Amino acid sequence: MARVLLLFFVCFGSSLCDGFIKKHHRRQAAPSLVPVEEYWFVQKLDHFSGADTRVWKQRYFVNDSYVQKGGPVFLMIGGEGPANPAWMTSGAWLTYAEKLGALCLMLEHRFYGKSHPTKDMSTDNLRYLSSQQALADIAHFQTIMMESLGLAERKWVALGGSYPGSLAAWYRIKYPHLVHMAVASSAPVKALVDFSGYLEVVQLALARNHSDCPKTIKVASEEVINLLSHKNYKKLTADFKLCELLEIHSSMDESFFIDTLAEYIMNVVQYNMDNREFEGVKDTSITIQVVCDIMSNNSLGDSYDRYATVMRTITEMNGERCIDASYKKYTQDFKNATWTPVSTGDSGCIRHVRNFGFFQSSDSTAQPFSGIPLSYHVQQCSDIFGPEFNLSMITDSVQKTMSFMEDLKYKAATSFPNGLIDPWHLLGINSDLSEDLIAVQMEVTF
Repeated sequence: MARVLLLFFVCFGSSLCDGFIKKHHRRQAAPSLVPVEEYWFVQKLDHFSGADTRVWKQRYFVNDSYVQKGGPVFLMIGGEGPANPAWMTSGAWLTYAEKLGALCLMLEHRFYGKSHPTKDMSTDNLRYLSSQQALADIAHFQTIMMESLGLAERKWVALGGSYPGSLAAWYRIKYPHLVHMAVASSAPVKALVDFSGYLEVVQLALARNHSDCPKTIKVASEEVINLLSHKNYKKLTADFKLCELLEIHSSMDESFFIDTLAEYIMNVVQYNMDNREFEGVKDTSITIQVVCDIMSNNSLGDSYDRYATVMRTITEMNGERCIDASYKKYTQDFKNATWTPVSTGDSGCIRHVRNFGFFQSSDSTAQPFSGIPLSYHVQQCSDIFGPEFNLSMITDSVQKTMSFMEDLKYKAATSFPNGLIDPWHLLGINSDLSEDLIAVQMEVTF
């Protein structure tokens, strides 16, 4: 049955992709457009300490519309953001749930959305935010569901896109007695401190239909740096429609502003022509083609003017009033340990990143941006979490994650779909490992 299910899921794996990191700093998860009942169950806080008996309530969702006798259980794994209940009423996985008579479950990741395992998000409590704890969460959840819903005899299939895709693959290996197979879409299963290759893929994607597009963006990015060096903050504020007058007091302020603009382009590439409309995302019409059409339009001015037009177009389509480029405000927001809409969304991403690295630096020469070195990303961690979060600490943390991954040998039925313009595919499985470990590389039309 594993082989049959793999062949089913090869075709739609990319529909699970949601990006490991929501690229734009302040981007919020889209609200669900469909009311779906939420459920809760009692979860352990620390799965690796028998003496720790503390528990908390974790959120999950159910769609039993397609259940047939003997059908499998599809378990959608949540990631670094609130679990969106829209997935319980839309998405390609439901097409296959109907074909196979599957029960559909979705589990929200600890520390995200409404799944709060601790009273706050202090640095001390964040030690319970890890992929190892998340995998144990899934196993405990499945055990509870099998007992309470009588699902012990069903075949379980773990599904996820991006980081949840990595979790799905690791879950199939670590808990083979529980899960029959996994679909790991755009799953970066290799940890890396300096992921400069991310922007290399961005450059290749931008050049596919417009060979000069990344070059023009590079020129514009360098002009931004030139204006910063001349302290022309009023012009930059007006041209890029910033929320407040740009203030540059340090190299971190400067790099943050450059990174903020660059991440709008990264976001477009990572989510190019995806299927997030059903989730309520507004900016799906902004594609690589749209960005590069603007960057090649001489009537809009020089490269810098076109770059500013791109930013204004994206923010307008996002429904954003302006661009918030204050590094001081950004770090202050993330230092807030209370459970707020910000802390339960994107701030969890940056806190989670210390286990994997994945810093998208501009240190490679084969990419279209300047001014976003690895040192900037590392200093950002130190500014938010404290001086102990330096390069040595982060490297050590990532190496431990890599050791954990290396201990998980890919021997079990898993499908690894990857879109080739998605920068995360570089850290995924891109060739078949065996008959039951299938890599699917997908070209994307523009």
